[in-house]
Amino acid sequence: MKVVVLGTGGTIAGMADRASQHGYRAGQVPVGQLTQGLALPAGCELLAEQVAQIDSKDMAEAVWLALARRLQHWLAQPEVHGVVVTHGTDTLEETAFFLHAVLQAGKPVVLTGAMKPASDAEPDGPGNLRDAIAVACMPGAQGVLVVFAGRVLAGSEVRKVHPKRIDAFEAGDAGCLARGRAGDWEILRGWPMAGADHVPGALEALQARLEQGGRLPWVAWLSSHAGATGREVRALLAAGVEGLVVAGTGNATLHREMEHALDEARAAGVQVSIGSRCPLGDADPFDRGDRKPALTPAQARIALQLSLLSSTAPAARAA
Repeated sequence: MKVVVLGTGGTIAGMADRASQHGYRAGQVPVGQLTQGLALPAGCELLAEQVAQIDSKDMAEAVWLALARRLQHWLAQPEVHGVVVTHGTDTLEETAFFLHAVLQAGKPVVLTGAMKPASDAEPDGPGNLRDAIAVACMPGAQGVLVVFAGRVLAGSEVRKVHPKRIDAFEAGDAGCLARGRAGDWEILRGWPMAGADHVPGALEALQARLEQGGRLPWVAWLSSHAGATGREVRALLAAGVEGLVVAGTGNATLHREMEHALDEARAAGVQVSIGSRCPLGDADPFDRGDRKPALTPAQARIALQLSLLSSTAPAARAA
């Protein structure tokens, strides 16, 4: 079976002047070199392709579009069983959620990366990449997935929870889909449904915007906190913001001053999505239909951007 590995850079492709994870430069090693010497599942044939070579803190919409298009191409090939994407960890959760929303992945799309660069004395990238390829070969696997530190997480649920730990990713209360190493995996939950949260026409609308010099709709990310006011909200309204994501306190609660300002934003036609700044647990979705408690603020921002993009696309307006 054929597995395609698409490289985008990141720490997994990082190099330092000495065998240390400090002071390295991300996105230096070609993806074809990363795949050399890996222990592969029986009958697995690899094909490597470089889509980008960047530090993922600098991830851009143009790279997302290019990556999604290459994924569409390879997933449509009958001989391709799955696709692996090597990615930096800083924005891996955002890319995973974006791909989950724009692709209808009936085959596995497996993102992975590393917390230590390729030049480290004990890099974690080779093991993560080996595991990602093994999951991409797994019978029945589908959807956008993240494989990291011996765990398989859903791309719609993953979040980075630690800046240095090797097992830097979790999926909140949902937990992992599977765990193990190489060919020995314990499946704990069902695979994500293909197209469950698909946003029709999103890639076409994004491509049209980029070709015209535009971007995804402007959605700002704010947080409620002690002493919060409505000044940030009103300043963003005056600047033309199209959507607001607010990380509320506790059970997605908001400071009353911010709540008043958000009511003004809604009255002005700006869409508002409210979640919780708590890293674990789901806030209760009561009071307003604009709460997105199951999403992290980073995920909620992308979801709102794609919703706005879909609603303003030419096809949507014509309908």
